[in-house]
Amino acid sequence: MRVFVTGATGALGRHLVPGLVAKGHVVTATTRTPGKVALLREAGAEPVVVDGLDRTAVIAAVQAAAPEVIVHEMTALAGMRSFRNPDKLFASTNELRTRGTDNLLAAAAEAGTRRVIAQSYAGAGPDDRPGPLKTEERSAGLAAHPVGRASAGRDRACGDGGGPGTGGARAALRRLLRAGHR
Repeated sequence: MRVFVTGATGALGRHLVPGLVAKGHVVTATTRTPGKVALLREAGAEPVVVDGLDRTAVIAAVQAAAPEVIVHEMTALAGMRSFRNPDKLFASTNELRTRGTDNLLAAAAEAGTRRVIAQSYAGAGPDDRPGPLKTEERSAGLAAHPVGRASAGRDRACGDGGGPGTGGARAALRRLLRAGHR
């Protein structure tokens, strides 16, 4: 399967890429840092340097890769030292998770990508929904839900990584890692 992994040198992406390659997938992996291209190549991926906020560049990179699946792991969390000003600390990551996600979904639609799996975040705040703690079993059906239609009628799915959806996104990634080369 052709897989496009954004944020491929981050905390999750750096483990995901070798796992996908080991299972026989053809992986295109992105980073914002030109100095990390060699790491991606060593992991067996085709590296692409792209800023997730540059819509034109994201669309071009996805079209060139022609992936069946996009895995969105973009953040700007590297180098965090203090949580004293969380609004400032997470501003770039929040932009990647909003505008960057919009860019990936637009690219997926134009390239005919059938699935998008997106990392998300849930803070340590209270769960405003009453009831028992949300677990993978209780939320698995809510995560990998269609969020729109890509070209050729293919579904796009987005895992919501916090609360409902956490399990579904994890399950979707596990299925992707287990799937053999097709």
